[in-house]
Amino acid sequence: MDSNTLKDEWKENKLFISRLIILSILTIFFALILVNQLYKLQILEYQEFTDLSQGNRLKLQPLAPTRGLIKDRNGIILADNIPNWELVLTPEEVNDLDFTLDRLIGLKLIDELYKPRLKNLISSHRQFEPIVISDLSEDQLAIFSVRRHQFPGVNIREGLSRYYPHNQLAAHAIGYVSSISIDELRNIDVSQYAATSVIGKIGIEKNYENQLFGSSGYHHEVVNAQGRVLQDELYTDASSLTQAFNTEFSYKLPKPGKNIITSIDVDLQRVSENAMGDLRGAVVVLNSNTGDILAIVSSPSYNLNLLAQGISVEGFSQLSNDTDKPLFNRALLGTYPPGSIVKPFLGLGALDSNLIDDDTRPVCSGFFVLPNQDHRYRDWKISGHGSINLHQAIVESCDVFFYELAINMGIEGINNYLRLFGFGENLDLDFSNDAKGLIPSREWKERNFNNFSDKIWYPGETVITGIGQGFTLATPIQIAFANSIIANKGVGFKPRLIIGYEDNLTGEIELIPREESKIINIRDEHWDYVREAMRDVVIDQRGTSFTVMNDVNYSVAGKTGTIQVFSVGQDEFYEEEELEEHLRDHGIFMAFAPYDKPEISISVIVENMGSSSLQAVPIARKILDYYFNEKQLN
Repeated sequence: MDSNTLKDEWKENKLFISRLIILSILTIFFALILVNQLYKLQILEYQEFTDLSQGNRLKLQPLAPTRGLIKDRNGIILADNIPNWELVLTPEEVNDLDFTLDRLIGLKLIDELYKPRLKNLISSHRQFEPIVISDLSEDQLAIFSVRRHQFPGVNIREGLSRYYPHNQLAAHAIGYVSSISIDELRNIDVSQYAATSVIGKIGIEKNYENQLFGSSGYHHEVVNAQGRVLQDELYTDASSLTQAFNTEFSYKLPKPGKNIITSIDVDLQRVSENAMGDLRGAVVVLNSNTGDILAIVSSPSYNLNLLAQGISVEGFSQLSNDTDKPLFNRALLGTYPPGSIVKPFLGLGALDSNLIDDDTRPVCSGFFVLPNQDHRYRDWKISGHGSINLHQAIVESCDVFFYELAINMGIEGINNYLRLFGFGENLDLDFSNDAKGLIPSREWKERNFNNFSDKIWYPGETVITGIGQGFTLATPIQIAFANSIIANKGVGFKPRLIIGYEDNLTGEIELIPREESKIINIRDEHWDYVREAMRDVVIDQRGTSFTVMNDVNYSVAGKTGTIQVFSVGQDEFYEEEELEEHLRDHGIFMAFAPYDKPEISISVIVENMGSSSLQAVPIARKILDYYFNEKQLN
């Protein structure tokens, strides 16, 4: 046998040993790597991975704070919280979102028209976050409860909903809360609102959102690495968490919002709204010594609970498109020609600038004509008032006297004096935006008109500005404020609706000091002159409010105004009964009382119901009668 065919045992042994050595080295090398990793994970990075592990088991769950209440000046609740049931959807647990929403719509648990908005809201959240899609009534709760098993990913939970005990009372001032919109989500701290689905929309609810909301708290839930809840048990304090997981955990209770104390008197507010009834218009009642808004009415109004508890899209559309504009705040945003109520203010300006005195007695023949013109600016009294001074011109509301006075003052003089009283300016209210109104001037017209001929200020425009017509516009709250300055002989306190805060936990009340905002330096004898004329508007038989107000058992001063909605031709006469309602005059009345020591200033405007003495003055009388004969304010 050939020896070459025999095995070379020495070479085989050498090869085996070499392989064994290499394998041993590799084994030792990987073992060292493993040991190093174990050391790193279990010794060096133990705490970090422990924290991560706990993060896979625990998740901070936000807790919604209790929203602060809104109260009237006597502690009566205007905006409350009541328990309710919320319909909650967790997107990742829903197999077919459209199918689920359609079935909920079929059961009338959500409004079909809200579906697109709900889908946008759901897509804006993380898939494992529960989202409130509806508040349920008791009937809806019963309907869903028996079908709950048919809706994977949809559940119910307890919550608090906003409730307005007086429905539409002071609706425009209080405002309401409703679902957070996509746009609002971009502008708020989402972490604070993670446990709630509503936010203030208008009025106090919106402008005091931060104070009313408070701050959210949190607790822990047991979850997996994806943040999904693994068990129903909630650990709601640090000690139970520590005991369960042998780790220190934080826990924070939500902080309830502050209660807002308003200046509104519920009883006076109700009387004011009842006095207005179904008429369109506004009422503002101010405490002339503090600026407190005791009552503020915009009519027609709307039921706050309809919006807070989920009005249908169709229902909201009807409200929005209603020709009577119930959602529009006439008291703050409604701008009206002030009509004859400007006459006391212009009279003060003319006295202060020495343009007239008590001996100034032009003759009113029923119309006024500018030099070298034939257009007649008519007085409301066709036969005229004869020789008349400022006092009687205010009492009888003579137009011709103020046509002539306006020409003597000039449009800039008129502008300057009316602005002193807050006309044409924002009042910077503490609870809502307000309209500026408009006091025209040459500069204003040049800035706001395009055509050359339109930019020119004409003398006739000055004439009608003297009786509060033309371009001039004012809001009801401006009128009440300006009137309070006359009542106080030059001192005006800024209107306010918020007078204090109440701590929800301790009950401690923090009152807000009143703010004096206007001081007008005009001689006392001029204030007295105009105030006496306004008193005679009520008690003089020739006064424009005498018929309605003459027998009151308290002293009151006031001024009426009638506002033309459209111009009447030179040779035409106003025939109210032949006009459609929306073309009829507005009526306006302002008053303060008592005369010697004024407490309140009131303005009333009634749309399209003719002369002020027909509706506005009787409404004011009902409010004043209640205030002085029945109501004792704290």
